[in-house]
Amino acid sequence: MAFTEALRLHPGPVDLSTIDTKATPEWPGTSSDDKAAAKEALFEVGVELADLQERLYARGIEGDQRRVLLVLQGMDTTGKGGIVRDAAGLMEPQGLDIASFKAPTKAEKRHDFLWRIEKRLPGPGKIGVFDRSHYEDVLIARVHGFAKPEEIERRYGAINDFEAGLVESGVTIVKVMLHATKERQAERLMARLEDPTKYWKYNPADIDEREHWDAYQEAYEIALERTNTSVAPWLVVPAHRKWYRKLAVAQVLLETLRGLDLEWPAPDFDVEAEKKRLKASM
Repeated sequence: MAFTEALRLHPGPVDLSTIDTKATPEWPGTSSDDKAAAKEALFEVGVELADLQERLYARGIEGDQRRVLLVLQGMDTTGKGGIVRDAAGLMEPQGLDIASFKAPTKAEKRHDFLWRIEKRLPGPGKIGVFDRSHYEDVLIARVHGFAKPEEIERRYGAINDFEAGLVESGVTIVKVMLHATKERQAERLMARLEDPTKYWKYNPADIDEREHWDAYQEAYEIALERTNTSVAPWLVVPAHRKWYRKLAVAQVLLETLRGLDLEWPAPDFDVEAEKKRLKASM
């Protein structure tokens, strides 16, 4: 559990400014050679990750209620989509449930904020990935005043109760906050504006949101502190280096699946008898 432990957020007040966004915990360096080595390491992680995911999926079909939920949070351009593509992409699509939560619709607003989240939870044997999540309802809502302060306070407790219930029902929750600087975000936004193949990724509203950067950092710090529980702790992944954040999240997923001690489900039939029947049918 080396990566998981190294990235785990300690209990207590959170100050994101003290966490180096360029750091590479559990990785020895940051040179071009290290980048190539990390790419090779990601491939190796993928081999075992795919095997364990298939075991989880097979056990789910047999009635095992366990599943995994990966929650990805971070400011725009921190690489949530890249992780869904390159880290989660190492696994078999049929065993994945991927959801991306945008602004709630009018219909969704008529329900409690967790209503739409519950509808997208992974089923038994599945790995669910939330590209943004229920945490938007204490982040954006706090920064832009979309909910009253007392409602925001209620939501922290509701999230903790919700996640505790999920864990009790067999869900292993992996919460990842991708951490980058305002300057790094500006570089990535400019890269999109300078590359016609990336115009589709650019949203003019991102510039407007940058004006609230400090408020978002404060909202994240409060949310991380209030919802960093023993059953669903937060991991903070330095997101400055693309190759590191992809490897780190993939490695955390691998360590999580290893911790489930997944065995292939035992057959509910006589294997030798079925072999004889098959041979007789040839």
